[in-house]
Amino acid sequence: MKITDIKTFPYDGAFRDLVFVKVETDAGIYGWGEAGGMGRERACEATVQEIKPYFIGQDPGQIELLWNTVYRDAYRRPDDTLLNAMAGIEIAMWDILGKSLDVPIYKLLGGACHPRIPVYGNTWIGTPQPPDSKLNKIDWYAKLAADTVAMGFTNLKFDPWIDPGTDLFASRKDAKRAKDIVRAIREAVGDEVELCIEVHGRLSPEDAIQAARDLEQFRPYWLEEPIPPEASVDALARVRNAIRIPVASGERFLTKWQWAEVFQKEAVAIAQPDLIHCGGILEMKKIAAMAHASFTALAPHQEQGPCMLAANVHVDASSPNFLIQEFFVRDIQLYQDILKDASFPMAKDGTIELPTQPGLGIDIDEKALTRKPFTWRPALVLRHMWKTNPLLQKPNH
Repeated sequence: MKITDIKTFPYDGAFRDLVFVKVETDAGIYGWGEAGGMGRERACEATVQEIKPYFIGQDPGQIELLWNTVYRDAYRRPDDTLLNAMAGIEIAMWDILGKSLDVPIYKLLGGACHPRIPVYGNTWIGTPQPPDSKLNKIDWYAKLAADTVAMGFTNLKFDPWIDPGTDLFASRKDAKRAKDIVRAIREAVGDEVELCIEVHGRLSPEDAIQAARDLEQFRPYWLEEPIPPEASVDALARVRNAIRIPVASGERFLTKWQWAEVFQKEAVAIAQPDLIHCGGILEMKKIAAMAHASFTALAPHQEQGPCMLAANVHVDASSPNFLIQEFFVRDIQLYQDILKDASFPMAKDGTIELPTQPGLGIDIDEKALTRKPFTWRPALVLRHMWKTNPLLQKPNH
């Protein structure tokens, strides 16, 4: 079996752009992947086309060899745009391999350690407030949290600093508002619901420590990406050792080589690698194993569409140290729009069932992808995001 073509499909994913990748073979078996890049989608799509010639004529089952050859031949590395493109193709090759052997991917990764995949709900906080709403913003967040719990989610993630737009050094006003948001949400959902507090890497180490101490009384499940990704691993370890909330991080760390220092210095309690940014399923599986050897829990980051989520589920299922999977509540409609069968990877009652279909376990309606091409959005510069919230609003230009 040889690869005959690699196609890309840019798609407007409602609150972010997506890049779907389809790998075709001379055996008539095809595979789906994703190569999105959080504001760099056009660059990622172009990179897929740049590396495509190497894959044409190759055996799609030689995943390890092909990945390492392309990575080692790249002069600039690690390069997240290249890794995103490689991941899109790599996920699709795993899909092809599973289909050719008539088994789900997780069975090729060692089998299932978990019968179902628990998830936490994200992006619910971005639901716009209706014009006739009488609630203030904090009470609106509390209502959204309660509504999401009513959908079956018992774990919620949100960023209480998203409104003030705090950057490195939080003012007392910003700190108080974040605390008020967390308090209101905790009171709305009760003590049995887990609250995953997101920081988006915006605080200095000292401010992150202070923020954790402010929020400790609300029993957060974790504090996520408390300091900027370019900060030293030593600084991240210092934050972890100074607070009593578990530190989760890693969505912007690339490859197993970058993760090695994180585990060596015990900088996180919960590893959150991003399957697309780190290079694909096999690279994620290796990072998961490194985390396991370091007694670190695995909670993969999810930011793109159903191919990424399905790929995450296969790694989750086969990883003994898997803890919980991110799920975008606002993607429910997306799955219904583009998947031929949205039963997987749809979350139900706070979990995702393992697929029984071979490969990824999903198939995409190719015609549906042509109905909503890219919508121009500013690159996801977080300062801009906090002010205009382009994740949650579609620009007029």
